Amino acid sequence: MKKKLLKIIGTLLVLSILLILACNLTIDVATKGKTFSSLENIPKNRVGLVLGTSKKLVSGLPNPYYTNRIHATAALFTANKIDFVLVSGDNATIYYNEPSTIKKDLMIEGIPEDKIFLDYAGFRTLDSMVRANVVFGLDSVTVISQKFHNERAIYLAKQKGLKAIGYNAKDIKGQQGFKVHFREYFARVKVFIDLLLNTEPRFYGNKIEIK
Repeated sequence: MKKKLLKIIGTLLVLSILLILACNLTIDVATKGKTFSSLENIPKNRVGLVLGTSKKLVSGLPNPYYTNRIHATAALFTANKIDFVLVSGDNATIYYNEPSTIKKDLMIEGIPEDKIFLDYAGFRTLDSMVRANVVFGLDSVTVISQKFHNERAIYLAKQKGLKAIGYNAKDIKGQQGFKVHFREYFARVKVFIDLLLNTEPRFYGNKIEIK
């Protein structure tokens, strides 16, 4: 009985690992050639979509993922590779407002206020991509985040009818980077669960034109 149980557990473990690898490989293959790290090579899009994250870590130190996305967005705008910026992030409480915080820092980097639009209901990457299409009326967009995140966002966008490419903000190495990349393996499995269940954004709301 014990051997049979161990065999079942072992089989389930192997199948789970294969499932995780398959989900990740599918996204890698489907998004190959759609992310760019060079300003020279990336095609121009009217709108760049920067995906939100917290400005500071739990420790209170600056979040390098946030800082690098700000710099990447500013570089893309300055190089005339985008005309407008759509900031999509979490605004779940009055004390936490990713879009407004990012907007302030983008303005410090030199992007005019009238070129920045805010999506306060980008609670998840899925919400951000669907709302960019349905609420903000975009049919194509340049996603701005780290490469691993861009790939997931681009895959979701494609499944939801939005054409997307990605501009890669600088990634993070070391222990912090390892933790984030490890979580990404499971986030990509969640992509397929959401697609299978046809998960919708938490909110839609009135349509907003970016112009």
